[in-house]
Amino acid sequence: MKKIVFLIFLYSYCCIAQETTTTTKAPKAATVDVNYFSGSIARHNDDILHLITGHPEGFIISYNQKTFGYDDWSQFYNYPDYGVSFSYQNLQNEFLGENLALYAHYNFYFLNRNLMLRVGQGIAYTSNPYDKVENFRNIAFGSRLMSSTYVMLNYKKENLFKRIGVQAGLSLIHYSNANVKAPNTSINTLAFNVGVNYNLDDTSLIEYQQTEVTQNFAEPIKFNFVLRAGVNESDAIGSGQYGFTILSAYADKRLGRKSAIQLGTEVFFSNFLKEWIRYRSIAFPNGEIAGDEDYKRVGVFVGHELFINKLSVVTQLGYYVYYPVDFEGQTYIRVGMKRYFGKKWFGALTLKSHAAKAEAVEFGVGIRL
Repeated sequence: MKKIVFLIFLYSYCCIAQETTTTTKAPKAATVDVNYFSGSIARHNDDILHLITGHPEGFIISYNQKTFGYDDWSQFYNYPDYGVSFSYQNLQNEFLGENLALYAHYNFYFLNRNLMLRVGQGIAYTSNPYDKVENFRNIAFGSRLMSSTYVMLNYKKENLFKRIGVQAGLSLIHYSNANVKAPNTSINTLAFNVGVNYNLDDTSLIEYQQTEVTQNFAEPIKFNFVLRAGVNESDAIGSGQYGFTILSAYADKRLGRKSAIQLGTEVFFSNFLKEWIRYRSIAFPNGEIAGDEDYKRVGVFVGHELFINKLSVVTQLGYYVYYPVDFEGQTYIRVGMKRYFGKKWFGALTLKSHAAKAEAVEFGVGIRL
């Protein structure tokens, strides 16, 4: 588990620290910001009602590197920032304890750069995870290390007093180990944040580059083949962690600089499901599970890919056409990131879920032909 969440953060950081492809030397400019937040745990599952006893609070410290269009991608996204964040959160519940997290993030800007949307992905450490003897009530965090995502939507003003500015808005902080180890109901915190920002460099003389783009990014249909793998566990606590593999094949059509659409199929070899079938047939002998059902599944999916330089964000909606045993529903969702290495090869880090119920973190490698 520790290796998996470390790789999640490392992959996110490497994807954000992308290389530029222009020869003009880009100016360096960075900011730091500190935000205090306070809010409430969202009631996404009735099983966590005993864990919602107060208003979680904490702080987020961030370092941001600005972009000015001296590359081949940032001007398409209105010159975003990229950086790292550290957060501390007291969940105000004796069973949940406190969380520390480290993220890689992007800041995207709208409304004349007054509205900032930050998206961060990283790893979190919890002080009080589930323990079958000492902390069996914490069904949210089955492991001490987890993945974490946070989203921040803020009104932001820089340089109000010399290089000091302010920002305020809403934040969503999510913790989950994606069912790498049970239990894992996860926790979502909805919060209001307020903070200050400081420009480490004088940016008053730096101009945003606006170059005319003549390249046509549209492409003919390409075919992709992906091998995904990982480990996960069913919701039955103590049932054990098992490896899985997924073979995916899909066609994509790139429409322009930012987007491509996808259509494909895949086969799931989920060994945890084999153990879940055996467990259910023994624990509930008069139930719907006989014990001889096939653990494999076959799905079809449609998807979208958003390109940001060598990084892309993938969203897919799938449906099991071969579904021999009912487990969490017949539709599924996949979201995550891809990192291209050259024009053909790519690595992928994705999360597969059924609605809000995570099934697995998938590590993948693929080729686009």
